[in-house]
Amino acid sequence: MHVRDGSGRKADAIDTTSAPRRLLGRLRDVMAGQGAPQERLDKVVSLIAEGYEAEVCSCYVMRAGEVLELFATHGLLQSAVHNTRLRVGEGLVGEIAAHARPLALADAWSHPAFAYRPETGEELYHSLMGVPILRGGRVVGVLVVQNREERTYTEEAVEILETVAMVLAELLTVAQMVNRQELLPVDGNALLPLRLEGLALNGPVGIGSAVLHQPQVRVGRLVAEDPEPEHVRLKEALNTLRAEVDGMLDDDTVQHAGEAFGDFRDVLETYRMFAEDAGWIGRITEAINSGLTAEAAVQKVHDDTRVRMSHVSDPYIRDRLHDLEDLANRLLAHLVGSEQLSSRGALPDDAILICRNLGPTELLDYDRDKLRGLVMEEGSRTMHAVIIARALGIPVVARVPNVLTKIEPYDPIIIDGDHGQVFIRPGDDVREAFEKSLKARRRKLAEYTALRDEPSVTRDGVKVGLMLNAGLLMDLPNVVETGAEGIGLYRTEVPFMSRGSLPNVEDQAQLYTRIQDACGDRPVVFRTLDVGSDKVLPYWHGQPEDNPALGWRSIRISLDRPAILRSQLRALIRAAAGRELRVMFPMVSEVAELTAARAVLDMELAREEKLHGPEALPSHVKVGTMLEVPALIWQLPQLLKRVDFVSLGSNDLVQFLYATDRGNPKVADRYDVLSPPVLCAVDQIARQCRAAGVPLSICGEMAGRPLEAMAMVALGVRTLSMTAGGIGPVKMMLRSMHVGQVEDYIRALMDLPDHSVREKLRFFAQDHGVVLS
Repeated sequence: MHVRDGSGRKADAIDTTSAPRRLLGRLRDVMAGQGAPQERLDKVVSLIAEGYEAEVCSCYVMRAGEVLELFATHGLLQSAVHNTRLRVGEGLVGEIAAHARPLALADAWSHPAFAYRPETGEELYHSLMGVPILRGGRVVGVLVVQNREERTYTEEAVEILETVAMVLAELLTVAQMVNRQELLPVDGNALLPLRLEGLALNGPVGIGSAVLHQPQVRVGRLVAEDPEPEHVRLKEALNTLRAEVDGMLDDDTVQHAGEAFGDFRDVLETYRMFAEDAGWIGRITEAINSGLTAEAAVQKVHDDTRVRMSHVSDPYIRDRLHDLEDLANRLLAHLVGSEQLSSRGALPDDAILICRNLGPTELLDYDRDKLRGLVMEEGSRTMHAVIIARALGIPVVARVPNVLTKIEPYDPIIIDGDHGQVFIRPGDDVREAFEKSLKARRRKLAEYTALRDEPSVTRDGVKVGLMLNAGLLMDLPNVVETGAEGIGLYRTEVPFMSRGSLPNVEDQAQLYTRIQDACGDRPVVFRTLDVGSDKVLPYWHGQPEDNPALGWRSIRISLDRPAILRSQLRALIRAAAGRELRVMFPMVSEVAELTAARAVLDMELAREEKLHGPEALPSHVKVGTMLEVPALIWQLPQLLKRVDFVSLGSNDLVQFLYATDRGNPKVADRYDVLSPPVLCAVDQIARQCRAAGVPLSICGEMAGRPLEAMAMVALGVRTLSMTAGGIGPVKMMLRSMHVGQVEDYIRALMDLPDHSVREKLRFFAQDHGVVLS
């Protein structure tokens, strides 16, 4: 690439330390000068064309409806300005906008996306280099240079044009070349009540006033004459940022809140690692060397990272983008001297936080005692801010499209974290209904709390064990708080999913030890790694599968990758030294798979005894299996000779019985778990387990719903494992039911041809005084 220096002479190669800064300096002078925005934009494209020795430089700006309009050009026909428009994805300019990535083509006409627009007069120009103009992580335009001859543009030339585009973005935004309101979705009268749907991530209900979390820091100074002072400023800001995170790690809440905040600490430790990331810091350093100020460099690198990562399908990587966004905003605040990134010091007493996304430390900046809920345009279950919100008991609804554009500061708002609904400016009747619901919920919680230490025994004296499903350390206090008898299912894959790499034996052993310590004498059933299908590990990149729910997942992965299974079993054995160890293998389809998995466990037990002696072994080892695959029902006699317990995974079992994808909303609710086929299957399993003397439990969603739990107990299931919220309602139901009466009635229903017997069971419960809610 050729660039003219400040005197107008042609330079054969770019001086990477001075030429870009001179060009940026000249652009800065034009942008800060007098004249209408259009006049300054015309001067800017001419200046860029001169600096790049390009025959053409054009600036396209995003308009409403994802349309790119030619706003200024040097070299093309001036009559095309404000008349030539391209849809996002149309032509090379639209291609750049659609993917938010640069293009550099020696022969643009041969590219399959090329679209000829005769009104521009661009038929003379063959080579093209274009970059997206980014602002706040969004594409606001496209900057293009073109030449007549075929020219090979270097990566260095592309990077410099990206830097120029960032400076240009400031002019487009500050000068309001396009009114921001034009780009917002049309939603009728903004003052009317609205009900929005989202993803329920944590309940129950939050009622309060909206507080908009908009942490964007305005970068005023973009171009630096001397990079050295900027490097010093960056280093000082990074040191301040790291000290800030260390202060959070030392916070009394994190240090002394018990096992519930073990994940809390892990999140902050991971965040601290991001602040040390050499690649991220290196890219910022390079941007400073190109002529930007420290804050402009941080903004440029972050905008580029945000747009690129938004196209990544891996959910773990996309979630980590929020941590990077949090870091960038904090670093920018230190560089520009912002006191706070939002109104965190002046929260109303009933704040509902509204944001596009949120980093973990950003959430911690707010007064926890005043937060009543969190609503996000993005977000997922594994997002670090969501993990912390769960630990703090804050209701969360995520993936609410364009919520920031539909709400004003301090608008009344209600969020239903159980059902994923957001009510903006609700009417009095809606508010009164939710307030009554909250009061009723508090009364019920008080009743459940009063039952905590009461036995879970039915009216006719049948004892039913109530256990807890868990997957994070923050779930463990619920064992004591709910009066659960132990953990019937600990999902060991959750810590695997929240990390950036496979945890080693030592890390796993420490985690499993903390779990057993927290539960004391209560039993804990550890399910081995159950990944695949909808549970993806960020560091495993398997081949796409047409039907992942029936594909390479769970025990199939563990047996095909025995080193992973061995390391997990080794860690479980070490953590259970001198204590009972209960291990459960998931997704077993045939007895041969259980036999193979148990052989690996026996191998690890023998290894531990040989290395550390018999005192290093668990006092007792119990082995069980999840029953989720229908094929295993027909091998139950052989299976029951080889296991100490069986746990029925109702979610997958029903999915496979009905060949119904439970993740597909079109069919997920098509079949009822309280249908004769499901009841007959459970009855058959329970009978054989009872005859063999093998305990049977249920750990799917059915276990935590009073009506379904009533049916399962009537069919002979004597242990139910569920989320914390289900234990109180199910215990209340159990203490009001008579097993013999329900059993007689349900067996009369099992031969019916009905789609479901749910309503019949519900009416029976009401008639016989069984408490279902």
